Amino acid sequence: MERDSNNLFKLEMTSATVGYNGIPLIKDINISVKKGEIITLIGPNGAGKSTILKSISRHLSLIAGTVYIDGRNMRLMNGKETALKMSVMLTERIKPELMTCRELVSAGRYPYTGGFGLLTPKDREIVEKSLERVNAADIADKDVTAISDGQRQRVLLARALCQEPEIIILDEPTSYLDIRNKIELLDILSVMAKKEDIAVIMSLHEIDLAERISDKIVCVKGDRIYSYGTPAEIFSDSNISSLYDIKKGSFNALLGSIELKKPEGQIKCFVLGGNGTGIPFYRALQKKGIAFAAGILPKNDIDCVAALPLASEVVFSEPFMPITPEQVKKAKALIDSVSYIADCGCVLGEYNKANAELLEYAVKNGKTVIKSPDEIAETIL
Repeated sequence: MERDSNNLFKLEMTSATVGYNGIPLIKDINISVKKGEIITLIGPNGAGKSTILKSISRHLSLIAGTVYIDGRNMRLMNGKETALKMSVMLTERIKPELMTCRELVSAGRYPYTGGFGLLTPKDREIVEKSLERVNAADIADKDVTAISDGQRQRVLLARALCQEPEIIILDEPTSYLDIRNKIELLDILSVMAKKEDIAVIMSLHEIDLAERISDKIVCVKGDRIYSYGTPAEIFSDSNISSLYDIKKGSFNALLGSIELKKPEGQIKCFVLGGNGTGIPFYRALQKKGIAFAAGILPKNDIDCVAALPLASEVVFSEPFMPITPEQVKKAKALIDSVSYIADCGCVLGEYNKANAELLEYAVKNGKTVIKSPDEIAETIL
């Protein structure tokens, strides 16, 4: 079966069922990617992300449904035809013996070489350019077994790029990498997709990075695709918490971060912050399991966003509006109930000047003032 060649997706998976040994794992999969787009699969361990990618790349046979490349059914394409269109970078740790990085990257040219696998001058030029694109030219002559995990991922990506693919499939390409190498590798993918119109389909565990790099997100959970849409549609507190069954913590959609559960028990400290100054105090209190209240914070203040999942209570004001007497009264009642107040050093202006009154009120009533997150462990009992 062929599809109309006009206005096609670069790759399309329709009505697909994937699994192992004929046993369905996920059914009715419908996802598609255009040239220049990045589609990322996220979801719990064991949900089936790798199974979907391996089924797209034909490392596993589809149980039902079809994968199309440029409107052509992949079942009708031989291995060389597929390799000329698609390159694949899976999670398996390779163990090449006596092979340099350049030789490993050169393997990506085999779909273009003859039966003897001999590289032409043009092939060698592409190999060198692929190494340069992933910033691996300096390790080209090193043995693959003698380089770091981050360098190895770069070399594997260079091998994939060496195929000059129109589509690239990557299964957890940031595995084993430190944060610098994660960012650099994803930056290479982003530039590659946008500048060279390559379609990228991958899986990631780092949902904060997935949100930032992807055009579409596929959430994998259960025997169907859990949800599918743009990052703006997918990354809500409730959707991510439900996708990963987060019970002892929460996902903060605005900050793109996972929060540990809020401290329980009696409130011991009132944090007087704003404009991001309170966040280090919230983190320090949470680590020590000390329940706290925060305020008075405008609803659009980043401190308010960070405090809501961590603080036992938050006193907030309306954005760009003066703090009201009622809000001050509520904050003073909380201050009366605690022994400590954290003065985070937020700059006070017209809209939050009432916070200066709260600090003065706390000092007058004998509350211990904490001015650094580092003091929390030593001060609060």
